[in-house]
Amino acid sequence: MNWLQVIILSIVEGITEFLPISSTGHMIITSSIMGISSDEFTKLFEICVQPGAILAVVVLYWKKFFDFSRLQFYYKLIVAVIPALILGYLLSDKIDELLESPVTVAMSFIAGGVALLFIDNLFNKAEIESEEKLSYLKSFSIGLWQVIAMIPGVSRSAATIVGGMQQKLSRKFAAEFSFFLAVPTLCAAAGYKILKAIKEQPEMLKDKQNLLALGVGNLIAFIVAMIAIRTFIQYLQKHSFRAFGFYRIFAGLIILALIYANIIKKENAAPAAEQAKTSMVKSIVVKDRT
Repeated sequence: MNWLQVIILSIVEGITEFLPISSTGHMIITSSIMGISSDEFTKLFEICVQPGAILAVVVLYWKKFFDFSRLQFYYKLIVAVIPALILGYLLSDKIDELLESPVTVAMSFIAGGVALLFIDNLFNKAEIESEEKLSYLKSFSIGLWQVIAMIPGVSRSAATIVGGMQQKLSRKFAAEFSFFLAVPTLCAAAGYKILKAIKEQPEMLKDKQNLLALGVGNLIAFIVAMIAIRTFIQYLQKHSFRAFGFYRIFAGLIILALIYANIIKKENAAPAAEQAKTSMVKSIVVKDRT
């Protein structure tokens, strides 16, 4: 990755992380177009740049996150994140395989777009405007919706917002709870990815250039995400999700067209040398465990 690619991916992450359009899908397609999708550091960067965007939520909602007199807020987040933590760990290898498929991203874009076209009509009986009225059962139910977002292109934000509105949260609070839930979820994902890299490919995180790229990337993602979150909340107070639905469908069709034109590879397979290296590392890990 060069510095221009670092900047572009970081901006994409900051804009898309909290919008219902799939940050992972956009990162996969962007890196594919730039021809760096098979690079191992790029795959690590796409996950490890997320903490910068997460920090934007903590800063914007710092009163909520640092009000230790309301412990139920933290408990509800823990309950909501449990399904993703368990299934994310169990299905880690399968998820990594799906991350290689722009076709999966395109189809998920379209399916999610269709869902967003009708979400406001399907779930229009909002009863919950704040966290105090949100039960633990509803929190867990939203967490189950988040599991769907393990499919690249679905969008964690979209899945949890739809799940929240299905549980009768208002449009604004469903979006805010989605932001809150992103903090433990994405921190866990980034932490797991970093630990995995330390164990399997420690040389990547010993490279000063890579560490600098991660630092700059997180800073850019933080600044851009701050702007994106505020703009998104203001937008939802006056508008529905239909524009995001049409965008997702259009983007999905464009991606399929680019795949058909061979501008984007159907499968972002790593070079043979990299595949052999990864297989060798996994073999060593398996032997160590046995």
